[in-house]
Amino acid sequence: MTLQSDRAGQAEQHETLTQTAAAPGPALAGAAERIAALVRDADPGAGWATGGPDGPDGPDAVVEAGAGNGSGPGLGPEGSAPDAGGLAGVLVVWPVIGMLVDAGELALHTPLTAYGAGDGLPAGTTAHQLLTHGSGVSPALVGLAERLCGSPLAGFAAERVWGPLGMARTGFAADGTLRAPAADLGRFLSHLLAPRGGPVSPAWTAQSLRIRTGELLPARGLLWHPGPHGSWSHGEGPTLWISPRAHRWAALLPTTPSAPLRTAFREAAFG
Repeated sequence: MTLQSDRAGQAEQHETLTQTAAAPGPALAGAAERIAALVRDADPGAGWATGGPDGPDGPDAVVEAGAGNGSGPGLGPEGSAPDAGGLAGVLVVWPVIGMLVDAGELALHTPLTAYGAGDGLPAGTTAHQLLTHGSGVSPALVGLAERLCGSPLAGFAAERVWGPLGMARTGFAADGTLRAPAADLGRFLSHLLAPRGGPVSPAWTAQSLRIRTGELLPARGLLWHPGPHGSWSHGEGPTLWISPRAHRWAALLPTTPSAPLRTAFREAAFG
C-alpha cells in the first residue's frame, strides 16, 4: 500500500505531544480534582485523563490504572498497560480506514466486493454501513483494511499511527489483547483536535464526527457516537470522548465497566 506521508509533520506532532503541558488554570485544576475524587470513590483502580489540543490539562489530569489505591488492579500481566481491547476499533481500524480513504484507495459507499472482500455479507454491503453499525467493528472491516494495506493491522497501526504519536506503551500483548495507558490515549486524542500533519487527517476526523445515519436512531458517526456537550464517544468499558466544539477530550479506563461512572465522568469532564 502506498500512502502520502508528511514525515516532517509527524515529527512536529511527536515533539508537540511530548513537551510538558503548560500549567492549567484554576478552572481546569479544580475540574481535575473533582474528577479524581469521583473516580477514586467509584473505581479506585481506574485510569483516566482529560485535556485539549495541547495535551493533558496538567500532571494531575493523567492517572494511570492502579494509581488510585496503589495495588494496581487495572494493570495487566507483569505491570503492562491496562486492557484497552474495547478501543481497538478506534485506535486500530478507524485511523487505518481513514488513511485508505484519504489516499483514494477506499470509497466508503462502494460495495466491499469491488475490493475482493465482504464474503458472507449481504450483496452491496459497504464500508460506510459497517462503520455506522452499532455492534462493534466487523471482522469484514478488519479484513478489508488488511487486504488494502497488504499487512496485519496491528503492525501497520504501530508503525503508522502509534509510533508517530509517541504512543510507546500501546500495543498487542502476547495473548492478543490490546493494551494502552491513559497517557497514550491522551496523545491520540490531542492529535485528533490538533493534527499538525500527523497520521489522522482533519478531513477524516471531520467526516467521522458528524451524523452519518440520517434520521435513523440511534444516530451514529463513523465508529463514534454523538453525546451531550458536543462530545463524541467510543467504547462502553474503556471509553474515549472528544468534543471539537469545546476543544476537549477525555479517556476512562475502568477496572469494571460501569455506565453510571461513564456518565458521571463525562459530565465532570465536559459539563
